[in-house]
Amino acid sequence: MTPQETKSQLVASILGGLIGSISILIVATVVVIASQDQIKTHVQRWLETSSVQTQQNVLTTEAATVTDGEGAREQLLIDMIKQVSPSVVSVTLTKEVPVYEQYYEEDSYDPFQDFFGSPSPFGDLFQRRIPQQRAIGNEQIEIGGGTGFLISTDGYIVTNRHVVDQEGVEYTVITDDGTEHPATIVAKDPVFDIAVLKIDGEDFPALTFGDSDEVEVGQTVIAIGNALAEFRNTVSVGVVSGLSRSVTAGDGYGHLERLEGVIQTDAAINPGNSGGPLIDLNGHVIGVNVAMAGAENIGFALPSNMVRKVSESVQQNGSIVRPFLGIRYIQINETLKEKNNLSVDYGVLVIRGEAPGELAVTPGSAADKAGITENDILLEFDGTKLDEEHRLANLIRAKDVGETVQVKILSKGEEQTINVTLEAFPE
Repeated sequence: MTPQETKSQLVASILGGLIGSISILIVATVVVIASQDQIKTHVQRWLETSSVQTQQNVLTTEAATVTDGEGAREQLLIDMIKQVSPSVVSVTLTKEVPVYEQYYEEDSYDPFQDFFGSPSPFGDLFQRRIPQQRAIGNEQIEIGGGTGFLISTDGYIVTNRHVVDQEGVEYTVITDDGTEHPATIVAKDPVFDIAVLKIDGEDFPALTFGDSDEVEVGQTVIAIGNALAEFRNTVSVGVVSGLSRSVTAGDGYGHLERLEGVIQTDAAINPGNSGGPLIDLNGHVIGVNVAMAGAENIGFALPSNMVRKVSESVQQNGSIVRPFLGIRYIQINETLKEKNNLSVDYGVLVIRGEAPGELAVTPGSAADKAGITENDILLEFDGTKLDEEHRLANLIRAKDVGETVQVKILSKGEEQTINVTLEAFPE
């Protein structure tokens, strides 16, 4: 091989090596680029997979939290009902009625006896058995029922007046353990649908009154009662639907009563629930179930603050002692103002009743002693403006007998503020 050929071969080898190296580099670069794309793809897939899993974990955690919250609330209700149910009682009404039996008297009339003699051959055809009834004794039968709840360990019970308002009836209280107790009516409120009973015994489980002034629309409440006077300690759960409602309620015997300032709830209240407690989640009585409307999910309860004052009065005095102003009045609104050409559209107008003897101001009452007269307008009571939301009756019952309050009145066109010392409601 000539030197020239050797040189050419060497150059070719070097070029081949360079080309091979370049090819390897290109291939390596392609492989690297491909690997980076794959890495990006894998990373993206991992991120997406991780994101979905993370979201699933978050949702699972949130669902578990909600479930735990609902479970805790349910357990709270269960525990609360177990706590208060032993204090709720059924009130049954029984009456002694005669028991009758039916018997038959034999009677016969033979129109042929004059012709054939007595008895005639046809006498048996005219035998008659006439049904009769006779009393054979008396028995006690259940004629109705309601609900109540214990407010003291020595057996005082609150219920509705209309539950125990029948004459010639015996009342029995059935406690949660099924024990029957003869009940005595201690007091029946002449103004509000409240009555207080007493049973003998001690260490009864008593409920505690809550502050009905703090009740809010939407809060959870529990109603417990003797539904339909048949299903004892029936529980229903709902919310407070409204406050300070005014309704006209009947007792089923033709008696109507105007109830003001009551709590509205959608917790089911059925006949027989009357007198049962409306309870908050603290286990406190915030109302006494008193009536239901003709529509579904509308029931009413007397506010606990009013009921507590009555029950405390009975326990302390043996009777209901409540403050009394001594006027007959009508609430003033825009319509009444225009119709009677009044100078104000709020307050109460002191007027006499329609029947003879229904005076505007009770002689000798607190109002009479303070100088309030017919046609006066009471504008404010103890600093509170008297209007549809702040009714005089509610403000009076929140006071105590013997308490002196300032009353702003409009008398003969002039405003003045007078002091009135509230007296006890007359017997």
